[in-house]
Amino acid sequence: MRVVIIGAGAVGFHLAERLSVEGQDVVVIEADARRAAAVSEQLDVLALTGNGASLRNLEQAGIDRTDLFLAVSGEDEVNLVACLAASRLGARFKVARISNVDYYTRGDVLSREHLGVDLMINPERECAWETFQLLNSEAATDLVRFADGRVQLVGLRVREGSDVADKSLAEIAQMLRDRHYITVAIVRDGRTEIPTGSSRIEAGDLIYVLAPSDEADRLAPMAGYPSAKLRRVMIAGGRDEAIYLGEYLEEHNVECTILDVDRQRCVELAERLPRALVLNADATNLELLEMEGIEGADGFVAYTGHDDTNMLSSLLAKSSGARRVISLIQRFDYMPLVGRVGIDAAVSPKMSTVNAILRYVRRGNVLSVATLKGIDAEALELDVRERAPIAGRTLQEVDFPENAVLGIILRGEEVILPRGRDVVMPGDKVIVFALPSSIREIESLFA
Repeated sequence: MRVVIIGAGAVGFHLAERLSVEGQDVVVIEADARRAAAVSEQLDVLALTGNGASLRNLEQAGIDRTDLFLAVSGEDEVNLVACLAASRLGARFKVARISNVDYYTRGDVLSREHLGVDLMINPERECAWETFQLLNSEAATDLVRFADGRVQLVGLRVREGSDVADKSLAEIAQMLRDRHYITVAIVRDGRTEIPTGSSRIEAGDLIYVLAPSDEADRLAPMAGYPSAKLRRVMIAGGRDEAIYLGEYLEEHNVECTILDVDRQRCVELAERLPRALVLNADATNLELLEMEGIEGADGFVAYTGHDDTNMLSSLLAKSSGARRVISLIQRFDYMPLVGRVGIDAAVSPKMSTVNAILRYVRRGNVLSVATLKGIDAEALELDVRERAPIAGRTLQEVDFPENAVLGIILRGEEVILPRGRDVVMPGDKVIVFALPSSIREIESLFA
């Protein structure tokens, strides 16, 4: 598949890196010569320096034979004009990263239908929705839903003394015979392992577990976390993510307090969120946090524009008694640090954008894709076709890639935890967890 990416910022670079590892034909157009040079030096892609909306540059990138066009620069208008030009020049599917909500109005003179955009992705709304899901899951560092919400992939940091600590997966399976869980990855010291039955879970490990959604709430106690209800959340920073998250919280009757240092922004927030308490204050002021009752907060979310401030305010909130702390992190290389310093989970508008785009990158039988923060792995939901090489064979007969695991088989309303003698049937849906090096081999098994 030929992919053209406009913009080599964090989103564009990460997409190019992920797709090039999988062997896709990737072209990146970046206006900044230094960024373009960095892409060319570090990735196996064609990097062009120039304006991504330029017809000449698009023609040089081979836009007329492009299967997927991704306009993900930091400028909405550049992305829209680039998609318009790509549409006229023959690109098949066009995706634009757009933050301005005015462009989402259907029927408007500047709506996506008129601009030749097939899909618009709002990074801030995607990030806020992910935050809301994490707030509602007591222990999760990552939370992804599959199969119309029937199955969840949950990331958990294992606590000392928990039920699963210092046990092999085979031992855990014996202990939890009545439950439908499968551990698809273990992350230890920054290294991702696709486990086998003999793999052991240790306290401090980050594990990824697939489970039916109606059983997912039982995962937290297993990893050493208590169950609790979300009643009150404090948000530091008044970015657009805070507005979207505040709307979700209000819809679910969760009490919300927002702190921001900009007085005018506080006025705007109060107008948009009439049920929220908006304070003109600095979230790194420990005395103020304590005065506003941070000790009794069920959740604290740091949404300022600075990673350092977000991490500092999160640590202050955690040390002062906030039960669940989530920090917005812009820099991808900061992601692995989050769990080590005591922050419960991290979110990133950029990573949320990457995830949303990758759902549409796959062809044919791949229904959805999720990448995960801080680890090199993907979860794929695939449709099993009649002529797929894996169809009608037992799993023990299939030469499955070493760095991948088939986690769940969905057959109608039935959720099957697969064993070696299970047969994957045409019409089934499956969820596979894999390292990037195995993705193409996985897709060929289900093609």
